[in-house]
Formats: sequence, C-alpha cells, structure tokens
Amino acid sequence: MVLWQLWVRMVAVGSKALPLRRTKDHTVVETCRLFGEDVGVFRQGRSRNMRRKADGRRGNSDGSYQSKGSHGSESDGAFKDKKYQKKQDFSEDAETSYIRQQIDAETVKYFSEIANVLESGEVELEERPVVCGNALEESRGKEMELATDHIISHTMQTLLDGCDADHLCGFLRSCAKDFGRIAIDRCGSHVAETALNSLSSHLQDEDYYNLIKDTLTLLCQEIVRKPVVVMCNCHGSHVIRSLLCLCKGVPLDSEFHSAKSSTVLSRRLNLYSDKEHKNETLIVHQGFPDLLEFVVSEMLKCNATDIAALQVDQYSSLVLQTALKLLAGQEQELLRIIPVILGCNVENADQSYFIETTEVQNIRDLVKESAFSHLMEVILEVAPDTLYDEIFMKIFKGSLYDISCHHYANFAVQALISYARNQDQVGAICEELGPRMRDLLKMGRAGVVASLIAASQRHHACEHKCSKELAAAVIIANEDPNCIVPRFLLLDNYLFSKDKANWSWTSGCRVHVMGSLILQSLFKYPSDCIQPYITSITSMDSSHVLEALKDSSGARVIEAFLGSKAPEKQKKKLISKLKGHFGELALHPSGSFTVEKCFNASDVPLREVIVSDMLGVQKELSKTRQGPLLLRNLDVDGFSRQPEQWRSRQKSKLTVYKDFLAEFVEEESVSWEKKNPPTTDLSKKATQQTNIKKMRQEIDTVLASFTSSDSSKKNKKQKKSGKEQGDNDVEQKPSADKKKRKHRQKDDLSKSSQKKLKS
Repeated sequence: MVLWQLWVRMVAVGSKALPLRRTKDHTVVETCRLFGEDVGVFRQGRSRNMRRKADGRRGNSDGSYQSKGSHGSESDGAFKDKKYQKKQDFSEDAETSYIRQQIDAETVKYFSEIANVLESGEVELEERPVVCGNALEESRGKEMELATDHIISHTMQTLLDGCDADHLCGFLRSCAKDFGRIAIDRCGSHVAETALNSLSSHLQDEDYYNLIKDTLTLLCQEIVRKPVVVMCNCHGSHVIRSLLCLCKGVPLDSEFHSAKSSTVLSRRLNLYSDKEHKNETLIVHQGFPDLLEFVVSEMLKCNATDIAALQVDQYSSLVLQTALKLLAGQEQELLRIIPVILGCNVENADQSYFIETTEVQNIRDLVKESAFSHLMEVILEVAPDTLYDEIFMKIFKGSLYDISCHHYANFAVQALISYARNQDQVGAICEELGPRMRDLLKMGRAGVVASLIAASQRHHACEHKCSKELAAAVIIANEDPNCIVPRFLLLDNYLFSKDKANWSWTSGCRVHVMGSLILQSLFKYPSDCIQPYITSITSMDSSHVLEALKDSSGARVIEAFLGSKAPEKQKKKLISKLKGHFGELALHPSGSFTVEKCFNASDVPLREVIVSDMLGVQKELSKTRQGPLLLRNLDVDGFSRQPEQWRSRQKSKLTVYKDFLAEFVEEESVSWEKKNPPTTDLSKKATQQTNIKKMRQEIDTVLASFTSSDSSKKNKKQKKSGKEQGDNDVEQKPSADKKKRKHRQKDDLSKSSQKKLKS
C-alpha cells in the first residue's frame, strides 16, 4: 500500500513538471522546404503521401492520380497525364531551404513559467493584458520558432488571445515576413488563426481600425508573395480563409469557411429562405474590402501550371470557394476572376465572351474532379447572369445527362439547375433531363431529379411536364398510379427490387431521404399538376401512413401535402386515416409537428377527434419535450373542461380566417399575379406567403385574447351571481355591447392586415 501511494505521488509530480520538459524539437535543427510538396510535415522528415489513406485513386509513374471507374475514363487518362501533374516546385525560390533555429534554454524556461502563471489563475483580469503584452515583447526575433513549437505554441495562443491590440499588431508586424511559414505549420497555423481571431475582436473598437489595417496589409503582402504554396497546404488553406473572412468583416467561423451540405441542399430545394440565409451571415465589422480584392486578385496572378494545380487541389479549392462567396454581388470583380479560375485567358474578359471554345472540353473534364466540382458549384451560385448563361450554353447544354452520370460532376449539374436564372433555362434543362429521370434514379442521381423539380416549382416552368415525367420514372404503362407516392417514400427498396411489377410496401424500411425531398417539392406545385400524387397519397393504407409518419422524412411529406393546394376534402380524407392514433403520434418526437399540421388543416369535427385522442395521453405528453407546447396550441385542457366553449372558439377561428383569406389574400394574390409574372421577381411572392403565415398567427393570437378576456369576465360574473342558469344564458346570448366590441376588434384586425399586405 505504501509503494502504491509513493508511485501515485511520483506520477502526480511528473504530470506537473510535464510543461517544463523539452522534446527533441529543441535539440535538432529542422530543415523545411517552404515551397515544396511536403510543407507542414517537416518535423517527421517524411512525405505526407507516405501515410495517405487509400482513396480509390491509382498513382501513375509521374506522380499524377487517376480515379478508378470514373465516367469518361478513356479520355481522362491522357488529360490527367498532361494537366494533372503532382505539384512540384513552383519557382526557382522553391529550392531554397529554411533552417529552423534552436530555442535557447532561458527562453524555454521563461515561457514555461509564463504558462504556469497564466494557468494557475494568479493573474488578475485587469493585469492579464499587461502580462501577455510583456511576454510577447520577449518573443521579438523568435516568433517563427516559438509559434511552430508544439508546446510553446499553446502558450503563444494564450498570449495573443489575452494581449491588447498594440502588442498583438506588434507581434504580427515583427513576424510578417515569416507569416507564410507559420501558416503552413501544423502548430503555427493555430497561432496564426488565434491572432486573426484576436484582431477581429479588437475591431469592435474603431480606434484600432487603422492600426489593424496596416498590420493586415503586411500579412497580405507576404501571403500573396507565394500564394500557391499556402493555398495548397491543409493548414495554410484554413489560415487564408480566416484572413479573407476578416477582410470581409464576417465572423471567422461563419459558413463561408465551408457551408454544411444540409444547409446548401435545403436552400437549393426551396426549404431554406434567402432571408434566413442573409440573417445568418451578418457582418460584424466594416472589414477591409480593398484588402480582400487585393488578396484575391494577387492569388490568381499565376502561370497556367499553377492555375491547373489550384483547380484540382482540395485545399486551394476551399480557399477559392470562400473568396467567391465573399465577393458575391460584386459583378465586375467576379467577371474578372471566374474566367481565370476556369483556366481561360483573362484578356477575353473585356470582349463579348468569357469562356474560350478551346477550354470547353478541358472544363468538362475538370468538373469530374472532386475539388473542381465543389468549386464549380460555388461559381454557378455567384456568377453574374451573363457569365452563368455562357457557362450553361457552352459547357453544360447538350451534355447534361453525360455529366450527371459522373459521381462527382452530377453535383455541379445540381448547382446549375438550382441557380438557373429564368424559365427558358429551366425549360431547356427539363427537355434534356426530363425523359431521363428513370435512368437518373436507377443510377442513384436522385439529387439531380430533386433539383429539377425544385427549380421547376421556383420558376413555374414545365411543371406539368416534370410531374408527368417523374411519375413515369417509377411506374410502367398501364400500372396503377396509386403506387407512386409509396415508391418514392421507399425509393431504394423499389429500385433494387427484382420484381418491380409486383412490388409492395415493405414494413420496417426507412423512408428514402431524397425521395422525401422530391415529394416535398412536388406538393408545392399547383393542384392540377399533381392529381396522380394526391390520389396516391390519399389511397395509402392507414398502417402505411402511420409508419411513414413515425419516420422524420416521411412526416415531412405528409406535412407538405397538408400544406399544399390540394382540395380540403382530400386532406381530410388522409387525416381521417389516423383516427385513434393521434395520441400515439403526439408522443413521438417528430410526430407532434404533424399532429398540429393535421389540426390546422381540419374542420371542427375532425379537430375534436384529434383532441379527444390527445386526452388519453395528456399526462404522458406533458412530461415530454414537445408535449406542453402542443397541448397549449390545441387547447386540450380547455376541451376537457368546457367542450362547448372549445367548439365555439374553434369555429370562430376558422370563420375569421376564411373570411380574411377570401377578402384580402385572394384579391392581393390575383392582382400580384397580373402585375408580376413568375419570371420577374419570385422573392415578392415568397414574402407574401410569409406575410399570410404571420397574419394567421396574428388572428389566432387576437382571438385567443378575446376568448381569454371573455372567460375571465364570465368567471367573475359566476362568482358574483352564483346562478348557473343565468350564466348559461349569458354564454348563449352575448350582450349587444359585447357583439359590437368583437365586430369592432375584428374590423381593426382586418384593416391592419390589409395595410400590411398592401405595404
């Protein structure tokens, strides 16, 4: 037992002394090639390719790579041998080596003590900037060595995060000439990003604006001296993206670094409004727009070999994507840099065309590369209309199906469809891809089909044709159309079944995500375009509807149908299939949203059925996360206490809402359609739909306040009189004053709603 305690004490002492230990990094002089392929891993002295995971690519003798089984592989081989060479030294300066100096023992001890003092919490909050600033003064002339040390670099991050703006800018100006080397180092990149984050926080004080601008100018000038090396490095790429975000004035951890795929997909399929997207990317400070344009333009002043390397490198692709997103809306700047990224001659940018005919096939081959495919998606998103039209006509039109067949290039086609500018472009795409929907689904390219359906709905182009071709993709001639929706819900299960003619619903299968998204977009079509789908979904068995609702993707489809322009009778038919199961659905995490959608789409008798089912699980539901809100929105407690008053309130809500729609919304929508065809400005219609939703919420809120005030007054009268029969007479026959007050408040609501809609 004594030996065990002694051993534990020795371990504890050793762990405290660990920060004072020095590793082999301080005793060995390290050599790194700043502008070579293997930057960022020079401590180990081995190529990063030595430990590269197998990615399905075959290495050629010249160092290039060729994907296995890529579409159009016959022409790809010669193309890659010629253009996709492994990045070698980009200039004569690449042969020069940098000798990393040894850190002396006193400096090691000093920064170890500083780290211990800061971690111990002995320094007061007011004194911390002074301590950090003094420590940074001691690093003068040794910034490169300290920032790239794998232990002291953590201390440097703490100091840069806690110092004032003067010492921070002084540190960056002192190491500006080595900033490129620091950025491509595994440890140094974290130090560089911490410094940029700290600069962003100090920009909240306008007094430091000019000081920070001068510091950033020095850093930018160093970065663009040899930009290809930093851009193609996994650590340097992240530092440059943070630098670009800082120059723009957006948060350094914003989606400009790399947007989530789910966010991009939602926006493309009309599930994510542009207004919400703009609110997410608020500018936190005024930024440095001139520096941003300077960095981007200087980064692309490369020779043809360097541009070819940037096009296919995954890290440089991320940098260029960030730059394009930050420059979105600046048409002249985009018209200048996008042709360069595509590999075209920049001199043609002043002429009537931007893309050279000789580069068309080259770009088509590049789109089949993973890195360039992602880059092309962003190009299509931000490209000005004239350039987008030229890219569409020269590169994609006539080859849409062939490009869609490729496992990387199909994402560029999805972006092309999603960012189409007008009805003519959507019509041309539909003519080419519409008859091939069945082949695309079989090939696993459901994303292309979903993008086409969403674009058709957004621009109101070829909706009948798209609906018809989509139905033909999952049913054969003379087949019952009632199976369309079930087959899309279980799309993979249907496509991989051997006997498709006798396919039936398979219990236990998960709803196909892309099939769900396709149906959600489709139910936004006009009702006359989706009659087979309406018939199909209302003909599903109750058990199948219930099973679909227990899957989040399936629930979204049912909710989309309930919010569609389908006849009310058909919606009620589907809701009636769920009688006796609403309580079960409400207890499901995602089912509560569907229950509320069903409630809003029902008449009073159906609403009573839904609430009656909820009474049986009211106690269990109140303990769940989503339950209390659902119980309050459906007024389950009010129904259990006073059913007749609850029915009266629900009837009043439905009446007022229908009158409101008939009097204002339909009039406004008709006049809007006459004045604004679908090709002009679709954002206005989206805004109108948002206003309608707000108006409905306002009606519900106002009516709820009426009923609550009335009920409170009735309760007071009951306490005073104590006569139940008299109170019932008051409830059945409201006074003339109360009727006038209700009508006056209703008129006020209508007037305010009308003003909002007209504005």
